[in-house]
Amino acid sequence: MLPEWLGIAHDRAQATPPTAPILVDVPDIVSNLNTQGRRPVFLKLRSKVETARADQAAIAAQMPRIVDLFQTLLRELRPEELRGSAGTQRLKEELIARANIAVAPVRITDVLFIEMLVQ
Repeated sequence: MLPEWLGIAHDRAQATPPTAPILVDVPDIVSNLNTQGRRPVFLKLRSKVETARADQAAIAAQMPRIVDLFQTLLRELRPEELRGSAGTQRLKEELIARANIAVAPVRITDVLFIEMLVQ
């Protein structure tokens, strides 16, 4: 309504609707965490990455690189760093940053956790 008042013509027919993002499966990852004790602690992670539909093929082609970067990060984490929602949020942000490095110039907008088990 505001553009009409300002005299700006807005042609709704020319506007392209935004494409819905898609979710691409990341293979399951089982990684040992960085612990000081003798007892090993493992993390099982099932996740998906969110991207634009046009970028799906590029993401699939770079999936081994994404998994490698995720594994490297997870092996450096300590179990106490994953506690609580703040720990999960920090992990998500770091995974998004690493995934975007792996697939640049393609953009990953989110990492969704399907399952995350710490044992």
